[in-house]
Amino acid sequence: MNLPQLILDLIDFRSFSNLWYWIALAVTWSTSSHWVLGVPFDMVLRARRLGGEAMTDLEDIVRVNVNRLLFIVGEAGLVLLAILSCVLTILAITGFYYQVEFCQAIFLLLFPLSGVWLLGTRTAGRIRAEALSGEALCRQLNRHRIFVQIIGVFSILVTAMWGMLQNFNLSPIH
Repeated sequence: MNLPQLILDLIDFRSFSNLWYWIALAVTWSTSSHWVLGVPFDMVLRARRLGGEAMTDLEDIVRVNVNRLLFIVGEAGLVLLAILSCVLTILAITGFYYQVEFCQAIFLLLFPLSGVWLLGTRTAGRIRAEALSGEALCRQLNRHRIFVQIIGVFSILVTAMWGMLQNFNLSPIH
């Protein structure tokens, strides 16, 4: 086997049979559930357990991240939503209508993440509107994390089912 063939085998665009895709999927959802609105979840647990300075640090970091997220959404949210919708539509059509497996894989990764982004925007708005702090803030961040984990589990399940169909060549779309 020559070097170009080896490189092409490592960068295989048949995503569902590629170990790297499944590693990327696992890392993506692990990271998404650990970083709640840009705050590591262990910081939430520490603030809940210790209170005091740890809680003040958590409230400050959440306030900065909430303000940043809502500023971006306020300034460019509509444009970002339009671009995201366009990209997801192109990936869905190219992947599922034209049967490009790489586009299917990217769509199955990005579509649920777009739901996490919308959920994060909603949670940030709620934190700011209700001026959450202390234990109420920790509960809201925990609730957000649980919803992200639910989306992640459902996403991994759907992606695994679709990937198995693709690998067994039993795809319902021909």
